[in-house]
Amino acid sequence: MLLIAGLFLLGLGLFSGAFLVLISLGLVGGSAGLTLWILFPAFTIAGYLMAAIPAEKTALPLLSRLTGALLVLLALASAAGLVLQASSVIESRGETFSLWYVLFLGIVLGVTGIASHGKDKAA
Repeated sequence: MLLIAGLFLLGLGLFSGAFLVLISLGLVGGSAGLTLWILFPAFTIAGYLMAAIPAEKTALPLLSRLTGALLVLLALASAAGLVLQASSVIESRGETFSLWYVLFLGIVLGVTGIASHGKDKAA
């Protein structure tokens, strides 16, 4: 049950981060409220920890790398959005702070997740 709850919270955290990016790029309507700003890192970290506690030792590196890869992809989408807005390829919708926020947290948490288990012993 803890694994399912953790994966659900992790998904909601990544969903919150994705919507911060999509709203800033004007791809979806709405506004990036304080709730999304708080829930992106809180649910991502709490969900990962909840899913990692009951995970088997063989599944934990996969969970860490997959979560890290998704966060890095989210950060790269944010970086692409910043470049596209700065070069006026897409119209800026005002502030870009949420893109910087997702970029920073996505890189920090994503790289940490990818690198957390080191190299495989078989390699």
